Amino acid sequence: MGKIKPLKPRSIHRCQACGHVESKWQGRCPACQEWNSLVEEMDAAGNARTSASGIADGHAPISIVDVREISASDRQSTQIGELDRVLGGGLVAGSLVLLGGDPGVGKSTLLIQALAGLARGGRVLYATGEESVAQTAMRARRVGASDARLAVVAETDVEKILAHAKAEPPAILAVDSIQTMYTPLLDSIPGSLAQVRECASRLMQYAKTSGVPTILVGHVTKDGGLAGPKTLEHLVDVVLQLEGDGGPYRILRAHKNRFGSTQEIGVFEMRGAGMAEVTNPSAHLLAERPIGAPGSVVVASADGARPLLVEIQALVAPASAGVGRRTAAGVDGNRVSLLLAVLAQRASCDVLDRDVFVNVAGGLRLAEPAIDLGVACAIASSARGRAIDAKTVVFGEVGLAGEVRAVPLCEQRLAEAARLGFTRALIPAQNRLRIENPMGLELVLIDRLVTALAEL
Repeated sequence: MGKIKPLKPRSIHRCQACGHVESKWQGRCPACQEWNSLVEEMDAAGNARTSASGIADGHAPISIVDVREISASDRQSTQIGELDRVLGGGLVAGSLVLLGGDPGVGKSTLLIQALAGLARGGRVLYATGEESVAQTAMRARRVGASDARLAVVAETDVEKILAHAKAEPPAILAVDSIQTMYTPLLDSIPGSLAQVRECASRLMQYAKTSGVPTILVGHVTKDGGLAGPKTLEHLVDVVLQLEGDGGPYRILRAHKNRFGSTQEIGVFEMRGAGMAEVTNPSAHLLAERPIGAPGSVVVASADGARPLLVEIQALVAPASAGVGRRTAAGVDGNRVSLLLAVLAQRASCDVLDRDVFVNVAGGLRLAEPAIDLGVACAIASSARGRAIDAKTVVFGEVGLAGEVRAVPLCEQRLAEAARLGFTRALIPAQNRLRIENPMGLELVLIDRLVTALAEL
């Protein structure tokens, strides 16, 4: 009688990009057509395991019109106004929030300050997988976030974290970071896509069934994704990203928000005592602006729905190597090259054979086309050696034909400029049709780039 061969453990292969499940590995996912995106998932016993993401509450179906709407009273404030603004007013019961950002940008610092504010409303459980309890307590004391109701545990086993939470239910649960967590139900290393997805699913299940808001910290990968290509963004309710380009300022954005707008941003300044709110970012960014210096212009930008007045600086110098060099910090270098060509061909300001340096003061990064007119005016001001009036603000998109196009949120930009004491604004001519209140500013309507340079 021959030996009975043991059954081979069955496994599933889940797509990293779209979550599609296949019984066998294939080079390309049949659902989203991504190459090499299928990853094998097995539990410790060698059995295929589906994600623990069930959130059924056991109630019978009800009419959607009878479901109570989430109100402001249902949200828990973090006591940090800029963070509450981005969240839409605070944390919603049962929500799963992912806070991501580059290493060292201040994620853990902002989180522990927010948890200290949330501890005023009840006990908070903070599970850290990257630091010891002593290190976490030291940071909390440094930033003034010590609170008796803030409980800390150093743990990487998500099952033990959930056991702590169920034994003594907290008002808020925070996990830092999701990449360090693992579940013994899966036979793979912490940080793998299978572990990250399964741990996040377990925490989502807990948040939805218990009503406890849960915050996850996620690291940004080398390609800019949060914990891999869309691994967690589909699971969570809110995706917050903390950004910083090496300067003291940090921008908090909501890339996804099921309970509020994704058009709001929060501005913070990194200090020795933690993250400080910048409630008036325009005034901070313009505080050290040089008056009467060629190449300096104030632009009314808008990040989401929030207007920001920032200083754009330009320096035009003789080419050091015989060929003009372009250096841009805070703006797109390709856009700067485009504007230099438009200046040369459409506005009689040819600096293509010279070195051109463009910088956004304060270390911010601007991406919207409404800053085009400001960049072009700063370059022309430096090239001609003529300073721009310190009480003038500009904005507008510049086309390849040298035309200046209308931009959104014109009244909000003008209101911010008027609040900070500006008296004159160069705006696209087409925007004048949409302005009901000029805010007491002298409006100079611009339809061509050459007209803007003549006005300056």
